[in-house]
Amino acid sequence: MVHLSLRGTPLPCGDGPLEAVLFDKDGTMSHSEPMLEALAQARVFHCLALAGQAEGDPERLSDLGALLRRAYGLSAEGIHPAGTMAVGSRDQNLVATGTALAQVGFGWPEALAMAEAVFARTDGLHGQGSEQRPAPTPGLRPLLEALRQAGVRCAVISNDHVEGIEAFLAAHDLAAYVQAIWSAEHQPRKPDPAAIHGLCEELGVAAQSCALVGDANSDLRMARAAGVPVVLGYRAGWRRPVALDGSFLQLDHWQELAVVQGPANRWE
Repeated sequence: MVHLSLRGTPLPCGDGPLEAVLFDKDGTMSHSEPMLEALAQARVFHCLALAGQAEGDPERLSDLGALLRRAYGLSAEGIHPAGTMAVGSRDQNLVATGTALAQVGFGWPEALAMAEAVFARTDGLHGQGSEQRPAPTPGLRPLLEALRQAGVRCAVISNDHVEGIEAFLAAHDLAAYVQAIWSAEHQPRKPDPAAIHGLCEELGVAAQSCALVGDANSDLRMARAAGVPVVLGYRAGWRRPVALDGSFLQLDHWQELAVVQGPANRWE
């Protein structure tokens, strides 16, 4: 019977074997922070440029820059692990950009059109057309290989679009390890617990036979609400410390997690 072990302590998956592991992408499977930081900075730059053409008030532009950085979770310490760039979908970031523009005096139709123009200018930094490819987090591939050898299915559940998820997997030859994807284009999207059930249906497994690993409290609470028995917080994907709910088990390196075949006794 297959199960996971965290730092030598077995993590039994209910009364049966572990059948699937569901992974978040950004900040969990992929070290996305450098790309997301560059994308956020580019959006701020182009937004200020377009706003400056329409509204030359220096004070308003200064306010807009500060609003955008807060909205994106962008600071000198890096990307906020729970900010919109880290956990939000593209359309959620688009609305956040439009809202910042509206807060400095642009009408909503104009603000939204300007936000869409900014994203059109910067979309090449992310997704299928991007030349930047976030690296997998250290130690991920050996874990995926161990899961494959044990017959455990793997899936990605992310608020990135299918294009971005598939581009990351293809760039690092990880696609063969992943049997299903649940993206921002699927309905409902995470953190709705029904997203877990939709993904499990695609995998052909029950949520009660799965584990989930994510770097955001919203991911972990979603999995718990969906009935996933093994829910793990991953903390090593960002420069800033990830503040996770202490009621969940947590890890800082994939080497802390082992795939074990045999009874899930309390001590191994």
